[in-house]
Amino acid sequence: MPELPEVETVRRGLEPVMTGQVIATAQVNRPDLRWPLPERMAERLTGARVDRLRRRSKYILADLSTGETLLIHLGMSGRMLISGTMLGEFHHHHPAPARHDHVVLDMAGGARVTFNDARRFGAMDLFATGTDDAHPLLAGLGPEPLGNAFDEDYLIARLKGRKTPIKAALLDQRIVAGLGNIYVSETLFRAGIDPRRHAGRIAADRVRRLVPLIREVLSEAIEAGGSSLRDYRQADGELGYFQHTFRVYDRENAPCPTPGCTGHVARIVQSGRSTFFCPRCQR
Repeated sequence: MPELPEVETVRRGLEPVMTGQVIATAQVNRPDLRWPLPERMAERLTGARVDRLRRRSKYILADLSTGETLLIHLGMSGRMLISGTMLGEFHHHHPAPARHDHVVLDMAGGARVTFNDARRFGAMDLFATGTDDAHPLLAGLGPEPLGNAFDEDYLIARLKGRKTPIKAALLDQRIVAGLGNIYVSETLFRAGIDPRRHAGRIAADRVRRLVPLIREVLSEAIEAGGSSLRDYRQADGELGYFQHTFRVYDRENAPCPTPGCTGHVARIVQSGRSTFFCPRCQR
Protein backbone atom coordinates (compact mmCIF):
# COMPACT_ATOMS: atom_id res chain seq x y z
CA MET A 1 0.00 0.00 0.00
CA PRO A 2 1.53 3.35 -0.98
CA GLU A 3 2.31 5.46 2.07
CA LEU A 4 2.45 9.23 2.50
CA PRO A 5 5.72 9.80 0.55
CA GLU A 6 4.49 7.80 -2.44
CA VAL A 7 1.14 9.60 -2.52
CA GLU A 8 2.82 12.99 -2.13
CA THR A 9 5.22 12.13 -4.95
CA VAL A 10 2.29 11.26 -7.23
CA ARG A 11 0.49 14.49 -6.25
CA ARG A 12 3.55 16.54 -7.13
CA GLY A 13 3.81 14.75 -10.46
CA LEU A 14 0.17 15.48 -11.29
CA GLU A 15 0.21 19.11 -10.20
CA PRO A 16 1.87 20.68 -13.28
CA VAL A 17 -0.62 19.06 -15.68
CA MET A 18 -3.79 19.33 -13.58
CA THR A 19 -3.74 22.44 -11.40
CA GLY A 20 -5.44 25.34 -13.19
CA GLN A 21 -6.43 23.08 -16.09
CA VAL A 22 -9.91 22.17 -17.27
CA ILE A 23 -10.93 18.53 -17.62
CA ALA A 24 -12.01 18.62 -21.28
CA THR A 25 -13.46 15.12 -21.20
CA ALA A 26 -13.71 12.43 -18.54
CA GLN A 27 -14.11 8.78 -19.41
CA VAL A 28 -15.26 6.30 -16.76
CA ASN A 29 -14.94 2.72 -17.98
CA ARG A 30 -16.58 0.78 -15.16
CA PRO A 31 -19.15 1.42 -12.42
CA ASP A 32 -16.91 0.57 -9.48
CA LEU A 33 -13.42 0.14 -8.11
CA ARG A 34 -13.13 -0.97 -4.50
CA TRP A 35 -16.50 0.68 -3.99
CA PRO A 36 -19.09 2.03 -6.47
CA LEU A 37 -17.99 5.16 -8.30
CA PRO A 38 -20.13 8.32 -7.92
CA GLU A 39 -23.24 8.66 -10.06
CA ARG A 40 -22.72 10.59 -13.31
CA MET A 41 -19.03 10.83 -12.50
CA ALA A 42 -17.91 11.49 -16.08
CA GLU A 43 -20.55 14.20 -16.52
CA ARG A 44 -19.66 15.89 -13.21
CA LEU A 45 -15.94 15.96 -14.05
CA THR A 46 -16.18 17.08 -17.68
CA GLY A 47 -15.72 20.83 -17.96
CA ALA A 48 -14.52 21.27 -14.37
CA ARG A 49 -11.32 23.19 -13.66
CA VAL A 50 -8.88 21.79 -11.11
CA ASP A 51 -8.36 24.74 -8.76
CA ARG A 52 -6.14 22.96 -6.25
CA LEU A 53 -4.46 19.59 -5.91
CA ARG A 54 -3.68 18.59 -2.34
CA ARG A 55 -3.06 15.53 -0.17
CA ARG A 56 -4.72 14.41 3.05
CA SER A 57 -3.10 11.39 4.65
CA LYS A 58 -2.84 8.80 1.82
CA TYR A 59 -5.50 10.45 -0.36
CA ILE A 60 -5.10 12.87 -3.27
CA LEU A 61 -7.78 15.58 -3.33
CA ALA A 62 -8.56 17.72 -6.38
CA ASP A 63 -10.72 20.76 -5.56
CA LEU A 64 -12.82 21.59 -8.63
CA SER A 65 -14.42 24.80 -9.89
CA THR A 66 -17.81 23.07 -9.63
CA GLY A 67 -17.68 23.13 -5.82
CA GLU A 68 -16.85 19.44 -5.60
CA THR A 69 -13.64 17.65 -4.64
CA LEU A 70 -12.39 14.53 -6.40
CA LEU A 71 -10.91 12.03 -3.94
CA ILE A 72 -8.36 9.54 -5.27
CA HIS A 73 -7.04 6.58 -3.30
CA LEU A 74 -4.42 4.47 -5.07
CA GLY A 75 -4.99 1.30 -3.08
CA MET A 76 -2.47 -1.51 -3.53
CA SER A 77 -1.99 -1.35 -7.30
CA GLY A 78 -3.53 1.91 -8.49
CA ARG A 79 -1.39 4.20 -10.65
CA MET A 80 -1.94 7.71 -11.98
CA LEU A 81 -0.23 7.88 -15.38
CA ILE A 82 0.47 11.03 -17.38
CA SER A 83 0.78 11.11 -21.17
CA GLY A 84 0.73 13.68 -23.94
CA THR A 85 3.01 16.21 -22.27
CA MET A 86 6.66 16.95 -21.60
CA LEU A 87 7.97 15.53 -18.33
CA GLY A 88 11.60 16.45 -17.85
CA GLU A 89 13.41 15.52 -21.05
CA PHE A 90 10.83 13.02 -22.27
CA HIS A 91 7.65 13.42 -24.27
CA HIS A 92 5.00 10.93 -23.19
CA HIS A 93 2.59 10.24 -26.06
CA HIS A 94 -0.87 8.88 -25.36
CA PRO A 95 -0.54 5.09 -25.17
CA ALA A 96 -3.11 2.66 -26.52
CA PRO A 97 -5.92 2.04 -24.01
CA ALA A 98 -4.96 -0.67 -21.53
CA ARG A 99 -7.21 -3.25 -19.94
CA HIS A 100 -7.18 -1.71 -16.48
CA ASP A 101 -7.52 1.96 -17.47
CA HIS A 102 -10.64 2.63 -15.42
CA VAL A 103 -10.80 6.45 -15.42
CA VAL A 104 -9.27 8.67 -18.11
CA LEU A 105 -9.12 12.47 -17.82
CA ASP A 106 -8.18 14.44 -20.93
CA MET A 107 -7.04 17.88 -19.82
CA ALA A 108 -7.62 20.95 -21.99
CA GLY A 109 -3.86 21.59 -22.00
CA GLY A 110 -3.25 18.35 -23.91
CA ALA A 111 -2.23 16.04 -21.09
CA ARG A 112 -4.04 12.83 -20.30
CA VAL A 113 -4.27 11.49 -16.76
CA THR A 114 -5.18 7.81 -16.50
CA PHE A 115 -6.11 5.90 -13.36
CA ASN A 116 -4.99 2.31 -13.93
CA ASP A 117 -5.67 -0.30 -11.25
CA ALA A 118 -5.24 -3.99 -12.02
CA ARG A 119 -6.61 -5.24 -8.70
CA ARG A 120 -9.24 -2.50 -8.23
CA PHE A 121 -8.34 -1.87 -4.57
CA GLY A 122 -8.24 1.86 -5.26
CA ALA A 123 -11.15 4.26 -4.93
CA MET A 124 -12.53 7.53 -6.28
CA ASP A 125 -15.29 9.73 -4.94
CA LEU A 126 -16.80 13.19 -5.34
CA PHE A 127 -17.98 15.26 -2.39
CA ALA A 128 -18.73 18.89 -1.59
CA THR A 129 -15.52 20.92 -1.24
CA GLY A 130 -14.90 22.01 2.34
CA THR A 131 -16.58 18.99 3.91
CA ASP A 132 -13.47 16.82 4.28
CA ASP A 133 -14.12 16.13 7.95
CA ALA A 134 -17.54 14.66 7.14
CA HIS A 135 -16.28 12.21 4.51
CA PRO A 136 -16.18 8.60 5.78
CA LEU A 137 -12.58 8.11 4.59
CA LEU A 138 -11.30 11.41 6.02
CA ALA A 139 -13.31 11.89 9.20
CA GLY A 140 -11.33 11.37 12.39
CA LEU A 141 -7.89 11.52 10.79
CA GLY A 142 -5.15 12.89 12.99
CA PRO A 143 -2.86 15.78 12.02
CA GLU A 144 -0.45 15.59 9.10
CA PRO A 145 3.04 14.56 10.30
CA LEU A 146 4.63 17.32 8.21
CA GLY A 147 2.19 19.97 9.42
CA ASN A 148 2.34 22.42 12.32
CA ALA A 149 -0.42 20.68 14.31
CA PHE A 150 1.83 17.65 14.78
CA ASP A 151 4.38 18.64 17.41
CA GLU A 152 6.16 17.17 20.40
CA ASP A 153 3.57 18.19 23.01
CA TYR A 154 0.74 16.77 20.91
CA LEU A 155 2.40 13.37 20.47
CA ILE A 156 3.36 13.12 24.15
CA ALA A 157 -0.26 13.80 25.13
CA ARG A 158 -1.70 11.30 22.64
CA LEU A 159 0.64 8.48 23.67
CA LYS A 160 0.29 9.01 27.42
CA GLY A 161 -1.14 5.94 29.14
CA ARG A 162 -1.48 3.87 25.95
CA LYS A 163 -0.80 0.17 26.39
CA THR A 164 -0.50 -0.61 22.68
CA PRO A 165 2.94 -1.13 21.15
CA ILE A 166 4.52 2.09 19.92
CA LYS A 167 4.49 0.85 16.34
CA ALA A 168 0.73 0.24 16.43
CA ALA A 169 0.18 3.65 18.01
CA LEU A 170 2.09 5.44 15.24
CA LEU A 171 0.15 3.48 12.61
CA ASP A 172 -3.14 4.63 14.17
CA GLN A 173 -4.44 7.16 11.65
CA ARG A 174 -6.42 8.89 14.42
CA ILE A 175 -3.15 9.84 16.12
CA VAL A 176 -1.17 10.87 13.05
CA ALA A 177 -2.33 10.67 9.44
CA GLY A 178 -0.43 9.00 6.63
CA LEU A 179 2.21 6.97 8.44
CA GLY A 180 2.58 3.40 7.25
CA ASN A 181 4.53 0.25 7.97
CA ILE A 182 7.75 1.10 6.14
CA TYR A 183 8.36 4.56 7.52
CA VAL A 184 7.36 3.74 11.09
CA SER A 185 9.88 0.90 11.13
CA GLU A 186 12.57 3.20 9.78
CA THR A 187 11.70 5.98 12.26
CA LEU A 188 11.74 3.71 15.30
CA PHE A 189 15.14 2.39 14.27
CA ARG A 190 16.58 5.91 14.05
CA ALA A 191 15.03 6.70 17.42
CA GLY A 192 16.46 3.54 18.99
CA ILE A 193 13.01 2.51 20.25
CA ASP A 194 11.87 -1.12 20.34
CA PRO A 195 8.65 -1.36 18.27
CA ARG A 196 7.17 -3.71 20.87
CA ARG A 197 7.48 -1.25 23.74
CA HIS A 198 4.18 0.07 25.13
CA ALA A 199 3.63 3.60 23.84
CA GLY A 200 2.60 4.93 27.24
CA ARG A 201 5.77 3.67 28.92
CA ILE A 202 8.20 5.54 26.69
CA ALA A 203 9.79 8.54 28.40
CA ALA A 204 8.61 11.95 27.24
CA ASP A 205 12.05 12.97 26.03
CA ARG A 206 12.23 9.91 23.79
CA VAL A 207 8.73 10.58 22.40
CA ARG A 208 9.78 14.17 21.81
CA ARG A 209 12.63 12.97 19.58
CA LEU A 210 10.22 10.99 17.43
CA VAL A 211 8.60 14.07 15.87
CA PRO A 212 11.68 15.43 14.03
CA LEU A 213 12.73 11.90 13.10
CA ILE A 214 9.32 11.16 11.55
CA ARG A 215 9.62 14.36 9.52
CA GLU A 216 13.20 13.53 8.56
CA VAL A 217 12.34 10.05 7.27
CA LEU A 218 9.27 11.23 5.35
CA SER A 219 11.11 14.18 3.81
CA GLU A 220 14.00 11.97 2.68
CA ALA A 221 11.54 9.49 1.15
CA ILE A 222 9.65 12.23 -0.71
CA GLU A 223 12.93 13.61 -2.04
CA ALA A 224 13.79 10.10 -3.31
CA GLY A 225 10.41 9.75 -5.01
CA GLY A 226 9.07 7.21 -2.53
CA SER A 227 9.82 3.51 -2.22
CA SER A 228 9.10 1.28 -5.21
CA LEU A 229 7.76 -1.96 -3.84
CA ARG A 230 5.65 -4.20 -6.09
CA ASP A 231 3.27 -2.01 -8.12
CA TYR A 232 4.16 1.52 -7.07
CA ARG A 233 5.27 3.99 -9.75
CA GLN A 234 5.52 7.75 -9.87
CA ALA A 235 3.11 9.65 -12.12
CA ASP A 236 5.71 9.70 -14.93
CA GLY A 237 6.14 5.92 -14.70
CA GLU A 238 9.53 6.11 -12.99
CA LEU A 239 10.48 4.17 -9.87
CA GLY A 240 11.04 5.68 -6.45
CA TYR A 241 14.43 5.07 -4.84
CA PHE A 242 14.10 5.36 -1.05
CA GLN A 243 14.08 1.56 -0.73
CA HIS A 244 17.80 1.63 -1.53
CA THR A 245 18.43 3.50 1.73
CA PHE A 246 16.31 1.32 4.02
CA ARG A 247 18.24 0.76 7.23
CA VAL A 248 16.09 -2.06 8.61
CA TYR A 249 12.91 -2.50 6.55
CA ASP A 250 13.01 -5.70 4.47
CA ARG A 251 16.60 -6.37 5.65
CA GLU A 252 16.02 -9.42 7.86
CA ASN A 253 19.27 -11.02 9.10
CA ALA A 254 21.40 -8.19 7.70
CA PRO A 255 23.99 -6.65 10.06
CA CYS A 256 22.65 -3.68 12.00
CA PRO A 257 23.82 -0.47 10.26
CA THR A 258 24.42 1.34 13.56
CA PRO A 259 28.18 1.89 13.93
CA GLY A 260 29.58 -0.37 16.63
CA CYS A 261 26.45 -2.53 16.94
CA THR A 262 27.02 -6.25 16.49
CA GLY A 263 23.32 -7.11 16.19
CA HIS A 264 21.35 -8.21 13.15
CA VAL A 265 18.02 -7.00 11.80
CA ALA A 266 15.14 -9.15 13.03
CA ARG A 267 11.66 -9.56 11.60
CA ILE A 268 8.55 -10.06 13.72
CA VAL A 269 4.85 -9.83 12.92
CA GLN A 270 2.72 -7.20 14.65
CA SER A 271 -1.00 -6.97 13.85
CA GLY A 272 -0.43 -9.00 10.71
CA ARG A 273 2.36 -6.75 9.41
CA SER A 274 6.10 -7.33 9.25
CA THR A 275 8.21 -5.27 11.62
CA PHE A 276 11.97 -4.95 11.12
CA PHE A 277 14.25 -3.77 13.91
CA CYS A 278 17.52 -4.38 15.71
CA PRO A 279 16.85 -6.11 19.06
CA ARG A 280 20.28 -5.10 20.32
CA CYS A 281 20.23 -1.31 19.87
CA GLN A 282 16.47 -0.59 19.88
CA ARG A 283 15.30 -0.52 23.50
